[in-house]
Amino acid sequence: MAASVEVAAGETRFDVDQILESDSFAEPLIANGVRCHGGFDADGNYVSPRVRFRGPAIAAWQSQLAREGHELIDIRRELMPPQYPNLEQSVLLLSAGVRDPIVRALTIISIVEGFGAIIRDVEVPDLRALVREPIDGTALAHLNHGLFEAHARDESGYRDEGGHKQMWEAARDLALENPKIPGDVLMRMMGRRNSRAKSARPFPQIDETLERLLSTMAQVLIVEVFAAGTFEWGEALLSDPQVSAAPDRAGPMVGYIRADESPHVEYLRTALSEVRARTLATVDGHQIAGRTVVDGLLHRILETITKDRPREQRDDVRATMQQAMKSARNPSALLEEYESLESIWQAPALTGFEPVAEK
Repeated sequence: MAASVEVAAGETRFDVDQILESDSFAEPLIANGVRCHGGFDADGNYVSPRVRFRGPAIAAWQSQLAREGHELIDIRRELMPPQYPNLEQSVLLLSAGVRDPIVRALTIISIVEGFGAIIRDVEVPDLRALVREPIDGTALAHLNHGLFEAHARDESGYRDEGGHKQMWEAARDLALENPKIPGDVLMRMMGRRNSRAKSARPFPQIDETLERLLSTMAQVLIVEVFAAGTFEWGEALLSDPQVSAAPDRAGPMVGYIRADESPHVEYLRTALSEVRARTLATVDGHQIAGRTVVDGLLHRILETITKDRPREQRDDVRATMQQAMKSARNPSALLEEYESLESIWQAPALTGFEPVAEK
């Protein structure tokens, strides 16, 4: 993530307007007729929105952590389940004129991106009262002072500018020439969300609002990291002239979104790493290592998502697969070839964040 401006040496405090400030653009980004955030510099290179100070700020907070001898959280790539359907299966379906599964997959991605705006509504408690060590000049201190709001605007747009939701929709519509969108996509997604049982709090000894904040941040970080595979799939698929009607515009659109996501991953891993390096107050007046809480949350979420995500993606696609394949010349042969391209993936035995009993 390239810094857009020079930040004074040692500067780690930024106001909200700085975190939300964008560079100037020589040309705006127009996505299938919709003015979206970001734009292009004089050389035609895409520049993400709201990184004029946000990029250098994140770099400064990460450097500060390193100077203090603390590491950044790293979620290993091998933990990421592959996209379903995979690239080869997706190209096969589109080449055979079976578009519904891919339209559904791309539409789900755009909806999930729009949901990302809810991060602005996450309550941030008085962290200075709940974290024993100082947090001034950290990413933690800027969560509700620009970082969450910038993230929300990136995902769902702001005012008259579209965000990632609109950019994914544009990429889909450019590549597949404004396909018919299945009317049941959102309802099926919401039904799945509502069916998930609520589990007991993993860390009832800390402030509930703090636990909810850290849990949300951990979940969003994991989703953002895992999205790298989705971006690779989407960019490759929508750039393929064999199946994309606008490979020179649809594929790069996914690349722009991918560039925009970098600050999200970096500020979240930075803030959670800052908590990990500190001590949290408990509700009974004692304390608990931040590492215990952060690693415990990451481990818990990773175990669940590596198990559930492949199944959920597969269920979403296969629920209508046979019906969609009826339009193919030879549905049974197509299904057989499709199955032969299946990706075999096994979740790693360890997440890398296994809880360690406190001494």
